[in-house]
Amino acid sequence: MTRIPFTKMQALGNDFVLMREPDSAGPLQPDRIRALADRRTGIGFDQLLWLGPPRTPGAALSYRVFNTDGSEAEQCGNGARCIARQAAGGKPGRLVLDAPGGPLPAELHADGTVSIAMGEPEFAPARVPFLADSEGPEYPIAVDGRQLRIGVVALGNPHAVLQVPDVASAPVATLGPLLERHECFPNRANIGFMEVAGRGHIRLRVFERGVGETRACGSGACAAAAVGRRLGLLDANVRVSLPGGDLHISWPGPGSTLLMRGEAISVFEGTIDA
Repeated sequence: MTRIPFTKMQALGNDFVLMREPDSAGPLQPDRIRALADRRTGIGFDQLLWLGPPRTPGAALSYRVFNTDGSEAEQCGNGARCIARQAAGGKPGRLVLDAPGGPLPAELHADGTVSIAMGEPEFAPARVPFLADSEGPEYPIAVDGRQLRIGVVALGNPHAVLQVPDVASAPVATLGPLLERHECFPNRANIGFMEVAGRGHIRLRVFERGVGETRACGSGACAAAAVGRRLGLLDANVRVSLPGGDLHISWPGPGSTLLMRGEAISVFEGTIDA
């Protein structure tokens, strides 16, 4: 039996288990991931981050992302910050992670926060993917007898953003799963409920694909800021207030990479039987 060390980490309450791939071993099976994710009988986490050797020269390591339901995700912004903090050994500096979609530059700051260069947001429906006849800043979508309008964007993974007047009372628990699995999203999607508080501040709740609502979603915060900026509602620098705390997003606009900055904290270490 193989014992695999792990580190439990969290970023604004979005929690993860980081495991480094043993020699000649593949990722855990979905049923094992689901068991470990259980908060009563397992370790408990929103995502499992499976760390491996770098694929490109100069990168610190590679990683894969698995949701609590055992499905694999393309990206995880809060998780990337946790991985970068662990890879840097807590020391300020720059490094590159081999994300599922390619190299991801990161920087650990002296105050303990971590910045990730998330790349340029992709709004073309085919890149999300989202089934639409044409490209627009927003799209009509029918859900449970209601007509809604959403923005869609890819930041390594698929996102939809729905504006709401009050995020505290937004129907995240009901509309979230319906939109996540809507037929217009062939690979499902993360669903953000965004309240615009001002040109430099939004409030956000996210129903994450394969997980449910989490206390924070890094890529979801990036997606909401990008969609809001594309709609002309937001400035380049935005504070995103999530249930677990604040993230800071900077995106000058098309042709530029989007930068996310926030906390990443180690909680405890342990081992499991593979």
